[in-house]
Amino acid sequence: MAYAEEDRNSYEVYKETADWLRARTAQRPKIAIICGSGLGGLADALDNKTVFQYEDIPHFPRSTVVGHAGRLVFGELNGQPCVCMQGRFHYYEGFSVSMVTFPVRVFFLLGVEILIVTNAAGGLNPHFQVGDLMLIRDHISTFGLGGQNPLRGPNDERFGVRFPSMSDAYEQDLLGLAMESAQELGFLSFIREGVYCLLPGPCYETIAECRMLQALGADAVGFPCKDFMCWKELNSSLPC
Repeated sequence: MAYAEEDRNSYEVYKETADWLRARTAQRPKIAIICGSGLGGLADALDNKTVFQYEDIPHFPRSTVVGHAGRLVFGELNGQPCVCMQGRFHYYEGFSVSMVTFPVRVFFLLGVEILIVTNAAGGLNPHFQVGDLMLIRDHISTFGLGGQNPLRGPNDERFGVRFPSMSDAYEQDLLGLAMESAQELGFLSFIREGVYCLLPGPCYETIAECRMLQALGADAVGFPCKDFMCWKELNSSLPC
């Protein structure tokens, strides 16, 4: 059945996708991981995998970026049931912001309670080194400031409130756990914390734009990660 673009935000469409997946896998993940560039191999490490091609999932977008496998992988990571996206969707591919975040609402309807979002980003903080890992403490959304918020449009309270607060978008307990794990593994030397800036892409930033973003307080910049804005709307108690 075909749907108009404006209908893709409807609860029924998301539910149809979630029901289709639930009927085809026994996995009931509580954790969802969106694998950024270079991290798709994490999904290959899952045990007891059930794999779906994006193109086979009803209403699911299709990834067009080279190196993104375009697969949804259910399985277990260290005994924990989870689902991984091998390939994400970007605004610069031509998707609307609502379609970019389409999987996030599907995860919510599948019963996911924790969302882990990863991506490759450019460092703006002069103290950062190539290869550092940055935990996001806060963000600057040029999408939201420019009127392209993924929550734009009719609000369905089954997904959350009309005006969610973004002042505490990132779960402090998870950030603390990440730092503890980094210390145990001896990774603290390349773990950073900072403010992430979302840009639409696909052009990389000019030198002047980088200076402007630094002045605004951004430590890193990248194209993806509107997902956590949508996740925050779904339930303010669900961690990201």
